[in-house]
Amino acid sequence: MRMKLTQLAVVVAAAAGVSTSAFAIDPQSIRVSDGLMFTPTLGFEHGHDDNLHATDKKRKSTDYTIIEPSFALNLDRAKSAHELKYRLKSYNFHSAKDNSYIDHHFTGKTGYEFNSRNRLVLNAGYHTLESTSSDNIINASGKYKNDKWDTKNIGGVYTFGARTARTQVELGADYSELRYDDKRNKGSDRDATAGRITGYYAIAPKTKLLLEGRYTDYDYKKDSNRDSKNKALLAGVTWEATAKTTGSVKIGREKKDPDRGSSSSTSMWEAGVDWSPRTYSTFSLKTRRGYDEGNTYSAFDPDLGLDTDHVTSSIKTVDTSLGWKHYWTDRLYSNASYRRIDRDYQSTKREDEIDQYGLALTYELRRWLDVGVGYTRRENDSNVASRDYKRNVYGLTISASL
Repeated sequence: MRMKLTQLAVVVAAAAGVSTSAFAIDPQSIRVSDGLMFTPTLGFEHGHDDNLHATDKKRKSTDYTIIEPSFALNLDRAKSAHELKYRLKSYNFHSAKDNSYIDHHFTGKTGYEFNSRNRLVLNAGYHTLESTSSDNIINASGKYKNDKWDTKNIGGVYTFGARTARTQVELGADYSELRYDDKRNKGSDRDATAGRITGYYAIAPKTKLLLEGRYTDYDYKKDSNRDSKNKALLAGVTWEATAKTTGSVKIGREKKDPDRGSSSSTSMWEAGVDWSPRTYSTFSLKTRRGYDEGNTYSAFDPDLGLDTDHVTSSIKTVDTSLGWKHYWTDRLYSNASYRRIDRDYQSTKREDEIDQYGLALTYELRRWLDVGVGYTRRENDSNVASRDYKRNVYGLTISASL
């Protein structure tokens, strides 16, 4: 049943349009009662950030410490699997105490397999978040003030069709809320209601063609001029463990239709492919093109440490990343990565080109303990000179569990 819960979690993440992450360690769970397991983990990171606010001038350099405990409750039954999880991430900036903060993440997933042809996965989440990016408010003392916001979401995916059937249909729905704390960003408070339908047709045992339609309604609470509807139609293919690769590719078109103003459209794609020429070496490619909302949680990227810079219009985005994970010994592996993000702001002439390079080395000291070192460099080349920046982050990481 543990495998079933893992599969359900992946389905939920895909339906919600978010990425999943996990410790490389193999956590040991505590049995609370029949089928109920409790799993704690702990992450620690200490390092140096030479440009905390991602600014071109007046760069703030600081050492930092991150502590990230998480607690999960899992309940597995014959026809269902359930998970409740809480994760706290505490950022302590040693030379910028006023910018230190704590993020909170509460999530829940539940999945039911009614019979071989009918499955349902539900998910919900509540997150409180902060950002130190350079568009934040500067207070009277000349110091940057963090932005603060919270999000709520609830959604689900219903699947009709046996796993081995030639055809399957997925129906997905999601509702989310975004709320900022400070008055300056209240115009970006919004609700979003999204739905999708995806049809699959198997052309081989592990390969399926797909056709997908999406619809999202953005309802801004303080600025109705920003209300809009996004529509997208994509076709593609998905495959699992075929030869040495696994992944999916979707290509189509997306249209943004504002309630007030002219509509626009763009070609759209989403792809993710993993290639393992050896069992100990994996190359990964992820790429997407489409519209992002200005000031939206979905566009906030914790890895980049920035949001969409308080822009009040949509952003045409192309986001591509390459990764290589290689085990040099049974316990020692490296992760090398490169990411490129091109952002074209629709209501202005601003264009950003973000490049990120990463290199990390991790040693699996014990089943329950990993130790690693890493380096990340980020550069933003913008036609708005004040938005240019370069940022280097060095860190030592420790991941632990029972």
